[in-house]
Amino acid sequence: MSLRLQAQSLACERDDRWLFRGLDLDIRGGEIVRVEGPNGSGKTTLLKILSGQLSDYEGELFWGERPMRQARESFLTNLLYLGHAPGVKAALTPLENLAWYQALAGQPVDEQARLAALEEVGLAGFEDVPAGQLSAGQQRRVALARLTLTPCSLWVLDEPFTAIDRDGVQALEQRLVLHARRGGCVLVTTHHELTPCPELRRIRLGEGGRDESH
Repeated sequence: MSLRLQAQSLACERDDRWLFRGLDLDIRGGEIVRVEGPNGSGKTTLLKILSGQLSDYEGELFWGERPMRQARESFLTNLLYLGHAPGVKAALTPLENLAWYQALAGQPVDEQARLAALEEVGLAGFEDVPAGQLSAGQQRRVALARLTLTPCSLWVLDEPFTAIDRDGVQALEQRLVLHARRGGCVLVTTHHELTPCPELRRIRLGEGGRDESH
């Protein structure tokens, strides 16, 4: 099955106001797709619709040429969603948080893989510290370790650069590009200006859902 997520005539209304409507998307493997728009334009709502978390919308979604209602199990198997909040439990250590996510994804609970993922995001030495004692940037890094740990082809990321330092930003940008070049797909919202690259294109909300290929 080809890696392809499509939306046809997508529309969503909130508080008697259309966030977007008539939105057509065609997202494929090898792409980093940045969703842009002013605050309140529906960026997070769009990501939640595309990741299957919201059903209150008009239009049709497709995964690998099949309607989403028929392909949902395959879609969820291939999806890794990271929300605006880190999604880290304060009482658990980074190792324990990642073990919980491994179990949730049906993966073997592999401590060596978790240690390697934490080392890659710069958290070596903090594996057994309760997450509540970590800085906001370190908690974000715990969440980002899932990009290494969880083998999914479609990454949907809502503000993943929040609270991380310059080195972390550069490493995350490189990780996104590498994932796309390996055939994966990244759908991302961010206030950080991504470095231009052949894999990057933009979708702008608040202007009719315009698709600007780069």
